[in-house]
Amino acid sequence: MEAREDGVRLGTHRFRERRPLGTEAQIHDKDYQEPPAAPLFEVAELFCWSFYRAAIAEFIATFLFLYITLLTAIQVSNSPSKCSSVGALGISWAFGGMIFVLVYCTAGISGGHINPAVTFGLFVGRKLSLTRTLFYMVMQCLGAICGAIVVKGFEGNSVFELHSGGANVVSDGYTQLAGLGAEIIGTFLLVYTVFSATDAKFSACDSRVPILAPLPIGFAVFLVHLATIPITGTGINPARMDILGGTIGRGSVSGLLPPSCDKGISIQV
Repeated sequence: MEAREDGVRLGTHRFRERRPLGTEAQIHDKDYQEPPAAPLFEVAELFCWSFYRAAIAEFIATFLFLYITLLTAIQVSNSPSKCSSVGALGISWAFGGMIFVLVYCTAGISGGHINPAVTFGLFVGRKLSLTRTLFYMVMQCLGAICGAIVVKGFEGNSVFELHSGGANVVSDGYTQLAGLGAEIIGTFLLVYTVFSATDAKFSACDSRVPILAPLPIGFAVFLVHLATIPITGTGINPARMDILGGTIGRGSVSGLLPPSCDKGISIQV
């Protein structure tokens, strides 16, 4: 009888229902060692096919991301009424859903960044070399340019230019400072989710979180768009900015520029 009560108290599989919190919650089911920091320059990468394959994956992923999301945004903007389009909710799903799909497809090849802000954040966290970081950013921006060019070809110059190529601006009633704050917080949430969802410590504790990494990352993008589309249109991806050099030089700082700087040519394009 006493053994039966212990089974009820500890659960069917004899695992305690209450676990320690904070520093006491150290689980040592597997040996875990913090991976070494990535070197600043890794010349050997330039002679590996996997390096270029990963960069090509980033190009293709960003191309597809811009193609789907930009078409969705322009079609909503071009619709005579919100009821005849998917609206802001549909745009949010397009962005979040594409990130989920593309991260799932490319995570094993390049890490599935699809965003210079994410790439830069991983570089600051010493998880990428500077060589790979710069090459990824260039390929992401080129993919964004090509995706926008295809959308412009489908929609035509008049429709594309009428909607400024899907560029983001601060909405009426909001200040530039408010737009800046919204973009900083949105980009922070995205990069924070990427770091949390891909933390190797979860694997060491037999957690299933890393397997589902594309899901929280996609949902983070979805939720950020829901919150900030009314403010700035949401531009937490510097690869969607107006100028290639500006994307690398300014946008890599986790999207710290005000969204009004994104009014641009055909590269929000």
